Amino acid sequence: METACLRHTDLSGVSRLFSDHQYDYERVSKFYSGWPGDFESYRKAARSLVYPGDRRSELVSVLRRQNGDNPALDELAREGTVAVVTGQQVGLFSGPAYSIYKALTAIRLAERLTERGIRAVPIFWLATEDHDFAEVNDAWIFDQRCTPIHLESPQKVDGHKPVGALELDGLPYAELEAAFSTLPFGAEAVSIAHECYWPGRRWGEAFRAMLEKLLGPLRILFIDPLDAEIRRIAAPLLADAARSADTLATSLLARNAELEEAGYHAQVHFEPATSLFFLLDSGERITLRRQNGSYVAPGRRYSGEELAGMADRLSPNALLRPVMQDYLLPTVAYVGGPAELAYLAQASVIYDQLLERMPVAVSRSGFTIIDERAKRIMTRYSVSLADVLAGADTVRQRISHALVPPHVLQQAERARTTAEAALGSLESELRSFDPTLADAAAKRRSKVLHHFSTIRAKTEREALRRNERAAQEAGYLSNLVLPHGHLQERFYSGLALYARFGPELVGELYKHVQLDCPDHQVAYVG
Repeated sequence: METACLRHTDLSGVSRLFSDHQYDYERVSKFYSGWPGDFESYRKAARSLVYPGDRRSELVSVLRRQNGDNPALDELAREGTVAVVTGQQVGLFSGPAYSIYKALTAIRLAERLTERGIRAVPIFWLATEDHDFAEVNDAWIFDQRCTPIHLESPQKVDGHKPVGALELDGLPYAELEAAFSTLPFGAEAVSIAHECYWPGRRWGEAFRAMLEKLLGPLRILFIDPLDAEIRRIAAPLLADAARSADTLATSLLARNAELEEAGYHAQVHFEPATSLFFLLDSGERITLRRQNGSYVAPGRRYSGEELAGMADRLSPNALLRPVMQDYLLPTVAYVGGPAELAYLAQASVIYDQLLERMPVAVSRSGFTIIDERAKRIMTRYSVSLADVLAGADTVRQRISHALVPPHVLQQAERARTTAEAALGSLESELRSFDPTLADAAAKRRSKVLHHFSTIRAKTEREALRRNERAAQEAGYLSNLVLPHGHLQERFYSGLALYARFGPELVGELYKHVQLDCPDHQVAYVG
């Protein structure tokens, strides 16, 4: 495997906040706790940790029940050991591939910190409390032709139940098996799917099992916040948040204004009526709204003090969740994607008030994998990576251009050049005779040259239409690298990449996790 760095600013849809975090940290430094490119940031975060021994003991006890006899727990039990944390929603068939990349980055960073004198263990936060089932019940995979295939669980969920506790039902195995039947490691991938996702198993358990399978020998601890003991340990923090809700809301509104004034945006919408909590009740995650100093749920009103008294039944929203996570864990660094790093820019005011510390915000490694066939296509038709990332239309245009016989293109260019020169001379002559006629000639010249461009484009499209192989190759290249206009890592399931590239892929990617490189990486697989 060979890799090349690609600046995030060369990718579409990158926010200014994330771009500055990666390449101009001083502009955003007041929203975070330290530049991840400076090792002193981690030392400072570790020194600021005040993590009681009884909380550590209780946490390790729960994690032993959740993780079994993992040697990392012996390390975590030692006073002074810190955590490198990442996490993800518990989606179908491992969710997007970046779930794996998050874990790889956390594992590598924990290893780096330990090597440099800060004992650290990696921990993966399973976002089992999230209740938006529509966000996790589907996955995208591909077949031998790299045709994107959408899989969706037909499972119906009423209400707002936490996804992690739901039992799997109606899994789309037929479509999965048909797509993977022609891929090199498809049979193994199907076997993993059946082993991890089966009817009656909980979504959170299935996601975790598959992530462990895909990571192979690489190990990371998992934490499931739906565990009653985890909620009990977190209750004091949530109680403090309930009592401080008015102050926290004022700070968040001021932070949102500060972000907007700096030219950024608030990732999480927050207004005076927004609550930092949901209520876990009878298997539901019930929305709360702030109203006149109280909290309103369907058919019930609570005071802040009442919520504080039932803190073990509270579930945090996206802004409070990382703070609760880092109260539970001795977190020195959090590994996240662009959206999560934007959450932290808002949540830092909550960290200041409730924890008086904040972990270093680290961007996960990102990869786009290009196989040997895609490389050959790019070479054959002189298609650059920038062309592919510009979208499917650009890829088709580049390939169709390469298909037109050179003498046809040369003749078309000569005709265009001759026409442009002749019309330009006429325009010059008319300028001295009658300027209004010259202006009319200029408009006509522009239209004539446009017609030449149209004829050329039609010629190129016709060349592609006549060449079935080239058309298929254009589709293969676009669907592999930028499917439906999305980065590969945000679109395809990690299981699909396993089916195509095999069990060695994750280990090879791990070798190329570059903690000192702020860029996205393109991995060329032979």
